[in-house]
Amino acid sequence: MKRIIYNITSGNPRSLIKPSVSSLLDGFCKIVPAAIILEIFNVIFRHFQTGEPLDSGRMWLVAGVLIIWMLIQYIAYAWAYDSTYYVAYDASARGRRNLAERLRRLPLGFFGSRDPGDITTMMLGDYTLVETAISHHFPQFISGLALPLLAFVCLLFVNWQMALAMFISLPVSVLIIYLTNSFQVRLSHAHIKAKVDAASRLQEYLLGMREIKAHNLSGTRFERLRLSFHRLMKESIKIEGLMGPIMMSAIGLMRAGLTLLILTGAYLMAAGSLTLPVFLVFVLLGTRVFEPLQVVMVNYAEIKYAMVSAARIMEIQRQPLQYGTDDAPQGNRIEFDNVTFAYEKKNVLKNVSFTIEPCTITALVGPSGSGKSTITRLIARFWDVQGGAIRLDGKDIREIEPEKLLSRISMVFQDVYLFKDTVGNNIRVGKINATHEEIVEAAKKACCHDFITALPMGYDTPVGEGGCTLSGGEKQRVSIARALLKDAPIVLLDEATASLDPENETNVQRAINALVANKTVITIAHRLKTVRGADKIIVLDNGSVSEIGRHDNLVSGDGLYRQLWTLQQQSAGWRMKAV
Repeated sequence: MKRIIYNITSGNPRSLIKPSVSSLLDGFCKIVPAAIILEIFNVIFRHFQTGEPLDSGRMWLVAGVLIIWMLIQYIAYAWAYDSTYYVAYDASARGRRNLAERLRRLPLGFFGSRDPGDITTMMLGDYTLVETAISHHFPQFISGLALPLLAFVCLLFVNWQMALAMFISLPVSVLIIYLTNSFQVRLSHAHIKAKVDAASRLQEYLLGMREIKAHNLSGTRFERLRLSFHRLMKESIKIEGLMGPIMMSAIGLMRAGLTLLILTGAYLMAAGSLTLPVFLVFVLLGTRVFEPLQVVMVNYAEIKYAMVSAARIMEIQRQPLQYGTDDAPQGNRIEFDNVTFAYEKKNVLKNVSFTIEPCTITALVGPSGSGKSTITRLIARFWDVQGGAIRLDGKDIREIEPEKLLSRISMVFQDVYLFKDTVGNNIRVGKINATHEEIVEAAKKACCHDFITALPMGYDTPVGEGGCTLSGGEKQRVSIARALLKDAPIVLLDEATASLDPENETNVQRAINALVANKTVITIAHRLKTVRGADKIIVLDNGSVSEIGRHDNLVSGDGLYRQLWTLQQQSAGWRMKAV
């Protein structure tokens, strides 16, 4: 139970104390009227038994107490409602924020190993289940379990035979639930896994809509999506169809205690050892006690299901973060010392060593898959190396606090992502507290001020998700404006002009020239003519350094760089023609 509580609160079990206590108080307030009604039964029974006049004064007194208690019960219910739901929604909101912060600090390798819909399902679906468990299931479970037990203890002093008759079937019901516990957990795991897979396939389907249309793949022919929803349907039917009868059997067996209670009461009254008022109170309490016990059984099943979702959340919380406590050094000298790195089991870099001097331009070239992009991402510490070390001004970057390391690095990649916000706020990502004047100045240097002012609302014009309302060249220049605004001393460029038309390429190249002035620049190049003026060119081949030098020295040699240069020079004269 302790593990369940810990998981269901995402590691914060204290958050359940207040809603549980308030729910317990609310439940207690609902039981007390039965004791008050017992006094009414006694007054009426005494009137009929002895023939004495009805004690109307006492009846009015009891009625007054009952009205006052109803007001107390309302106050207790209102407090329980407010405290329970406030705690639940606040815990859920804080949990989602904490999870988002945790995800931000995880290495990118974690995301590469997950299905695309897994994180989305966790943030939305799993936390919704946890939220419901905290707000509804767990407090009701505590009060629904504690109050019947309290009632059982109290009723033992009234009439132990009737108390035992009422609760004698309960242990058998609990045993049924306990014996099917592992079975329910397996069904819950399978159902949640099916939900995650369906969400991933749906996201994959939507993101790949362009390719689906281009290849005439209709929804019915997208087999992976269809199969994932079919599996979800089967798992949903299975968990309801198998667990439903089990729960109903346990509940039906438990409620059989009310029938046994009535039979026992009739027998004891016939024997003269039980009075009618006491029998009526037991029947009244029986109808009230079995309702919370039924809720307990149903909520226990819901809690077990939510526990599976909570365990998934806790799995993220246990993922190792990238640690580092030191400040970033002021120097910008970057050194790779026998660096080895692999994505899971695929080796990408093998014993790579080179040095990048401050305020120089270093180009990374080589065939696709040779490790160029991996090197830039390792410098930014998106992943940690498995062998060797990367040093910034002599300090291993694994010893530097990740955020302080990233504060010294600006990145412009080929694939640009813009948030669904205004153009100005997308540029402000580079410096959150930037003024409007600073944003405009960065936009001018990035050659995007003119097209921004031509937009309907200028810098306040919203862009679509991912920047879909802007062209590729416009998005690229906005990303450069971000980097200019950040003004970090180290700049990483991943072929920022590779997929642009000549006009946009010229504008972007001018923006890049403004960005890299007096900076330490590491650029990835596929078109070798763009890096002829680089201070150093590092040629990579199959994860290893093949050559290092300047353009003139490398092109006059007999290595891979000369082969790539010759091929590009030849392909420059190619023309398409009809055959």
